[in-house]
Amino acid sequence: MHDKLTGIAASAGVAIAKAFLHEEPDLTIERKEISNIEAEVNRFEAALTQAKQELSEIKDKTEKDLGPDKAEIFAAHILVLSDPELIDSVKEKIQNDNQNAEFAMQEVSTMFVTMFENMDNEYMKERAADIRDVSKRVLGILLGVKVQSLATISEETIIIAEDLTPSDTAQLNPEFIKGFATNIGGRTSHSAIMSRSLEIPAVVGAKTVTTKISTGTTVIVDGLDGNIIVDPTEEEIQFYTDKRKRYQEQKEQWAKLVNDSTVTKDGVHVELAANIGTPKDVEGVLNNGGEAVGLYRTEFLYMDRTELPTEEEQFTAYKEVVERMEGKPVVIRTLDIGGDKELSYLDLPKEMNPFLGFRAIRLCLEEKEIFKTQLRALLRASAFGNLKIMFPMIATLEELRAAKSMLNEEKDKLVADGVDVSDQIEVGMMVEIPSTAVAADLFAKEVDFFSIGTNDLIQYTMAADRMNERVSYLYQPYHPAILRLVKMVIDAAHKEGKWAGMCGEMAGDEIAIPLLLGLGLDEFSMSATSILPARSQLLTLSKEELSAFSNEMLTLDTADEVEKKVRAYLDM
Repeated sequence: MHDKLTGIAASAGVAIAKAFLHEEPDLTIERKEISNIEAEVNRFEAALTQAKQELSEIKDKTEKDLGPDKAEIFAAHILVLSDPELIDSVKEKIQNDNQNAEFAMQEVSTMFVTMFENMDNEYMKERAADIRDVSKRVLGILLGVKVQSLATISEETIIIAEDLTPSDTAQLNPEFIKGFATNIGGRTSHSAIMSRSLEIPAVVGAKTVTTKISTGTTVIVDGLDGNIIVDPTEEEIQFYTDKRKRYQEQKEQWAKLVNDSTVTKDGVHVELAANIGTPKDVEGVLNNGGEAVGLYRTEFLYMDRTELPTEEEQFTAYKEVVERMEGKPVVIRTLDIGGDKELSYLDLPKEMNPFLGFRAIRLCLEEKEIFKTQLRALLRASAFGNLKIMFPMIATLEELRAAKSMLNEEKDKLVADGVDVSDQIEVGMMVEIPSTAVAADLFAKEVDFFSIGTNDLIQYTMAADRMNERVSYLYQPYHPAILRLVKMVIDAAHKEGKWAGMCGEMAGDEIAIPLLLGLGLDEFSMSATSILPARSQLLTLSKEELSAFSNEMLTLDTADEVEKKVRAYLDM
């Protein structure tokens, strides 16, 4: 049956192949009273052992086929299976409540998944997916149900699924898996991020793909426009084959820009940088022609472990990134944790409103020892490259001054101890709180740069949690209010002779780029895979022309009007 479904374009490209419906195994679980508690605990432990065994086999295969960085995720899964918080909670339920192992495992994993999913942080959402993934494996073993593996697919296929878990995506061999489509997910869900790194076309959040498509049906996944064509006609196959060819040619054009700098049509240079989470992401930055790292999120160093990272561990990670970037700027953000991103080993109280709670710089200024350790590691690493330090979530000048004074104190101590520290470290701050954007002129006198974190700035300005489906319509990057705040920040920086960058998703958005260029943004930091398309677009734009245009956009009534005007300007 011929059908056209639409979803969110998550990974660019066009795929045409037969569908493979990846179905969830039936893991229906009933609660049973247990008489022999010891035997049940043993059964649970045996299932954990088997799951670890299976995962280490998948990890080895992934490492061989796709490289060590893709195999990391399974190391994380094996860690989840060794996490005392998870394992002990299950055992307690078996021992104290006489629950069968399956039921106890499901209860505990559901609790953890719900907790992580409600956090406004992509990394924690991925942790939720990891726990769901791992517990599904253990439950399958306990129930004796075979969990389907995608690793064995050996012909050209498009995967159709409710969602793809981390272990699903890591099993995808790009040689055979030509694309995928899922019912749920967004541009920033794990499967979307993974599909972009594997360069497999993907459409996510298409709601009904699993009911409308069966195994063996020919499907077209258009990851450029978010369309899925089921059982296409000859004409449609021809049309999309041509579209795929055009996209390949465009990618080849982009690849030629890898070593170019980013200069607009009227000769203005802007910096295209990448957002990274771990040292291993640097490879992607260099392969995609990144001119800098605009945001290194250091919280990854603190996660998936049972205690704080040492100064030495942190120093090694920061040093590796600045060395590999060979003198190109690396902006490292200090710890942005707390509130929504929990660390099991930090006993923080539960909060009603974690996004507006005790997090980021607020936590660091209180937990001074944690902060000092990180500052020392950063200062030591500064001697090995072009390192800049950035403080997250600054709301008041007092916070900025307190953070800077702690940094200077640690610097003086290191210098007194004869440790090499660069004397050229730029110190900046994230602008993600509306009050900071409004008072940017005050802050600009006391920092070397601003980086605008639009992911939070938009949700705080519109008072709309971006993870809440019911208010997601208010997550509007092109809203005149947002554009006005962005302009205030850029103007304030320039008035003091400082630079302004942006490290939210908006910086890599083809509708936003012309507006940001016109408003005078100096540095655009984005996912590494967005750099070449952004460079290609910037080469065709004139900053001078866009300056008047962008200022005119600030006076429109709605985000929709802004988007329509930009599309008309770009002739899209």
